[in-house]
Amino acid sequence: MALISRVTRLFRADFHAVLDSIEEPELLLRQAVREMEEEVARQQQRIGILGQRCELLKGREAETGSFLAELEEQLDVCFDAGNDELARTLVRRRLEAEQSLKALQRGRGELGKSLDTLNATLEQNRTRLEEMKNRSELLASKAGPSGEEEAWAVPNGVVRDADVEVAFLREKQRRKQS
Repeated sequence: MALISRVTRLFRADFHAVLDSIEEPELLLRQAVREMEEEVARQQQRIGILGQRCELLKGREAETGSFLAELEEQLDVCFDAGNDELARTLVRRRLEAEQSLKALQRGRGELGKSLDTLNATLEQNRTRLEEMKNRSELLASKAGPSGEEEAWAVPNGVVRDADVEVAFLREKQRRKQS
């Protein structure tokens, strides 16, 4: 059994090595950069949505504050007129509005925390994206000469036999002439 498991591991290792040599690191890195850019765009969109919700809650808080001020004036009128039944109804509405205001403030606070967390994550992802772009550029520059340079680049010191023969004959001719 040990022999079979060792042979299996050997084949698996060779298979992974073949896959690693087939995959082009530059292409994988470019794909990772694209995915990171998409993630950053999604996070920016999410931040925009949360910012709009936060502004909406802030507007509702202002409306509720105005409503509470209006209720206070109405309560003053009711107590001055001695209308306790109407005052009781207004007190109920004021309590409901105060609870609503607290819920809005709590919700806006939670949204603010979420926005702060998301902004921090976005900044980290932007930094990582820039690092990946720099790595990609570095890999592209190390990967080989550009298309313009390939025309004159010599492939790793490989000299063909025909080139040697031509150079040899030219050299022989040059020496005869001298």
